[in-house]
Amino acid sequence: MLETLRVIVQEVNAAESLDRALDIIVRRVRDAMDTQVCSVYMRDPVSGRLVFRATEGLNADQVGIASLADGEGLVGLVAEREEPVNLDNAPSHPSFQFLDDIGEEPFDAFLGVPIIHQRVVLGVLVVQQAQRRRFDESDEAFLVTMSAQLAGVIAHAQVSGTVQTDAGAGDPPSSVKVTGVPGAPGVAIGTAVVVSPVADLYAVPTRKAESRRQELRSFKHALECVRRDIHTVSENLKDELSAEDHALFDVYLGILDDSAIGGEVASKIKAGEWAQGALSQVMIQHIRHFERMEHSYLRERAVDVKDLGTRVLSYLQAEEREEREFPPQTVLVSEELTASALGEIPRENLVGLISVRGSGNSHVAILARAMGIPTVMGAVDLPYTRVQDMTVVVDGYNGVVRLNPRTDVLDRYQELVDQDLATNRDLESLRDKPCETLDGFRLPLWVNTGLMADVTRSLEQGAEGVGLYRTEVPFLLRERFPSEEEQRQIYRNQLEAFAPRPVTMRTLDVGGDKALPYFPIEEDNPFLGWRGIRVTLDHPEIFLSQVRAMLKANDGLDNLRIMLPMVSNVSELDEALSLIHRCHREVQQEGVSSALPPIGVMVEVPAAVYQARALARRVDFLSVGSNDLTQYLLAVDRNNSRVADLYHSFHPAVLQALHHVAAAARGEGKQVSICGELAGDPLAAVLLLAMGYDVLSMNATSLPRVKKALRSVNRTESAALLEEIMALEDGNAIHRRLESALVQRGLEQLIHVPVA
Repeated sequence: MLETLRVIVQEVNAAESLDRALDIIVRRVRDAMDTQVCSVYMRDPVSGRLVFRATEGLNADQVGIASLADGEGLVGLVAEREEPVNLDNAPSHPSFQFLDDIGEEPFDAFLGVPIIHQRVVLGVLVVQQAQRRRFDESDEAFLVTMSAQLAGVIAHAQVSGTVQTDAGAGDPPSSVKVTGVPGAPGVAIGTAVVVSPVADLYAVPTRKAESRRQELRSFKHALECVRRDIHTVSENLKDELSAEDHALFDVYLGILDDSAIGGEVASKIKAGEWAQGALSQVMIQHIRHFERMEHSYLRERAVDVKDLGTRVLSYLQAEEREEREFPPQTVLVSEELTASALGEIPRENLVGLISVRGSGNSHVAILARAMGIPTVMGAVDLPYTRVQDMTVVVDGYNGVVRLNPRTDVLDRYQELVDQDLATNRDLESLRDKPCETLDGFRLPLWVNTGLMADVTRSLEQGAEGVGLYRTEVPFLLRERFPSEEEQRQIYRNQLEAFAPRPVTMRTLDVGGDKALPYFPIEEDNPFLGWRGIRVTLDHPEIFLSQVRAMLKANDGLDNLRIMLPMVSNVSELDEALSLIHRCHREVQQEGVSSALPPIGVMVEVPAAVYQARALARRVDFLSVGSNDLTQYLLAVDRNNSRVADLYHSFHPAVLQALHHVAAAARGEGKQVSICGELAGDPLAAVLLLAMGYDVLSMNATSLPRVKKALRSVNRTESAALLEEIMALEDGNAIHRRLESALVQRGLEQLIHVPVA
């Protein structure tokens, strides 16, 4: 069964369209189950009906015509119940309903299973047989397994198929919604510009050739360059290989001939595809063909074909190095965005970012937040190679991408863009005003930074300090560990830029979703593995060098605070404190006279919540990292779009943990702050005020909105609201109650509601 599943999924993955994928499914499943009929019904996104989309054994003339509603017929029953229906005498079932002309009259046995992706029923997979019998447990298990395996593939193919169909049609394209994870807040509307990494066949976007003759000329030139390279390698290895092995180079040259793959690429170019796209499509088709072969020797030839294609592509890309033009409202799209790609675009043209891979903690996401560019990361179902020049909406608040949005959807998002601009203009007047409640209580608002680009923006927004400086960012930007002196200069620049305001520097926090290219950490479960303080305590030379650099950078400024990440027990904290005191003695001996700075602990794992008081006794402050804390409390990977709906910052367990930490810090007379995304949410700020948090630290973009919310309430009201909220048992209910509280205060412009 496993081998059959593997082969079918592989073939479906290689299909060039949704219709082709469905045809493969019905043919292969019918053969695998040795039955007479296999059909697929797919839900139409507009009507919601289950449309007869593919079949082996029934009347193919009705494909795309016949349809059923949920609950209508046995297929509708499967979709409605979201579970298999297995019958030996289907016509006798009360839900049975004949579909005209599809030809299922002779078939009594029926087994249907739902195709479900991310809780949405995409369709129904059905097998039928004339013999009156109930399909056995193994048959049902196979079909359920097949459906589960194919659901994600079909969902991706469905989006890709919609985009592909629209791209080549004269009719207005239909809207496609793709879910990712929020990278940087805001909404952007613009034109998609796809950037791909160098010589990656799988990342080349489809594009129409401006000049077919020129594209053909470029392709032939690239072929000649690769042939020349192969001849050179062949000559160099002539004396080291057997005649049989040496003949392989002739095979390589033959693959590139006009009568082989080279001719197929040329045909696609003549049909209107640009050279890189034509090469990519043809080579991937042949690579997948070899990968599906049963003989291991032939399967391994896929590597050779890929290598040849990559060589040709690199020459084509070398010829395409001319200056690209970017439209005024560019939305940059890539499989995995990099900072270098970001730097190639004039800032005034860039309005949004979309990355298929990556997380909200990636370097690009951090940079996007610093620059105020709406960003969606981890949009895994986005057919990114096919979206060039499409109209795109980037909803960075909710982690949603809209391709070719309908007019009404586009209008709603434009309202949000206009509302954001108007709100930001209104909030500019608050820049120099204190964050003070109506009854005169001061709650300092600090910022999270990681780059010098953050500094100007943060100060312009009225930041009173830095609650989190991500020291890992300079490490990520290098190809080796920065030296102590390099670190000292980087930290000095940050401290000087904000002086005399406090700057809280978190010691190196790598692991999880933040890997250094020169210090890879390969683990099956990285978020529960070697990360944060665990890494630096195991490598004290890294920790000591960093802390010494911080202390030296603080000389004469005295605005440094040191914060320790991922602490889960007091023994780790005691060990880290011992090393910090050692560093302080060493730099004093070197002539640095500054006092030992305040030291704090990040509370971001459940263990730290329950030991908060013990931790607070040993340090000067606690700071909650609400992003990780929420992730660990709810057992939800916050960078996984498939479980994004389960990551809820207002979950009662999260709020109870936050309340507990604040009370623990107060019990020890220590300052408590919060530096996760929750701190930058105006809805949450009112609760954090009531809980007793002394400082809220956030990205600079959020600061004016939080200030506006807090200047519109008093502590008595917030305390009453907190008491009411803590009695609620559902995160969504809490969110709705907080929204209504802001609306009552006339602050609806601070609320961002997802667009349906």
